[in-house]
Amino acid sequence: MDSSEPTRRDFMYLATGAFGAVGVAAVAWPFIDQMNPDAAALALATTEVDVSSMAPGQSITVSWRGKPVFIRYRTEKEITEAKDVPLGDLKDPIARNENLPSDAPATDANRAAEGKEPWLVMVGICTHLGCVPIGEAGEYDGWFCPCHGSSYDTAGRIRKGPAPENLLVPTYAFTADTVIRIG
Repeated sequence: MDSSEPTRRDFMYLATGAFGAVGVAAVAWPFIDQMNPDAAALALATTEVDVSSMAPGQSITVSWRGKPVFIRYRTEKEITEAKDVPLGDLKDPIARNENLPSDAPATDANRAAEGKEPWLVMVGICTHLGCVPIGEAGEYDGWFCPCHGSSYDTAGRIRKGPAPENLLVPTYAFTADTVIRIG
């Protein structure tokens, strides 16, 4: 007998299958959900820093994802010194700025905050062996890593020593005139 009307048996198959699918989803969800990052990891994903109390020439260090981040409010002299360096004199010609394309040149403008030239935000880890450089030190009055002698200039670019790359500029943005969100 070939009828196009659904039978009670068809309904039972469909209902049983739907019930089983809901059951599998209910059992699987805790396993899937546990793969999401926990609240502590999400809290470290971004950091907001109020820089309203900083004066030109001052630096602060904040923690982001367990790493030190240097925020420097550069003076006009520091900006001029960084701009005057020919790209050919740089050991690493790449900006290493996560806010720009990966092949952006290491000009001072590509290292500083767009539209806020005095501000410099960098991960404070030496690119040689992971030490933390000292600020306002070294041959170029930028950052100096005393462990192995790497010197960075006032734009965080490696100028001398064994470090192979410029200090990394993380993803960041100004959410207000004096508030920086890192991450």
